[in-house]
Amino acid sequence: MNDPRRLLLIAAIAFLAAVAGVLIGRAFIAWPTPVENELHALLHHDLDLDSGQKARMEEIERRFALRKQALELELRADNAELADAIQSEHGYGPAVGAAVDRSHQAMGQLQKETLEHIFAMRAVLKPDQVARFDAAVVKALTAKDR
Repeated sequence: MNDPRRLLLIAAIAFLAAVAGVLIGRAFIAWPTPVENELHALLHHDLDLDSGQKARMEEIERRFALRKQALELELRADNAELADAIQSEHGYGPAVGAAVDRSHQAMGQLQKETLEHIFAMRAVLKPDQVARFDAAVVKALTAKDR
């Protein structure tokens, strides 16, 4: 078993088997659609929005996308600060605690603004569309496979 060629051959076979397993899994296993995509599909395809609703939804989506991007950048910066604090303190010290608090504040702000975004979209809907929208939002919030 000390023959390097034999070890290399075994490693190559194991690598090829792993790659084949991934390819087969991706080809034959149907992954569930993320509930966020279901909500998006409902809004843009299943609720039969009129042209005015579509225009208002697009504006709401555009504004939220910009704000979401800014908050996600803030979260990345907070994570970098947390990493620096962990690296310098090597434990849960004051800098780590402060970085965690900043990160939680940004996460909370993103959650609040996401809810405001959802309610802004809901306000555009007609009464017959609201029940389906509400059900999709509840499903998104209570999805078990997250």
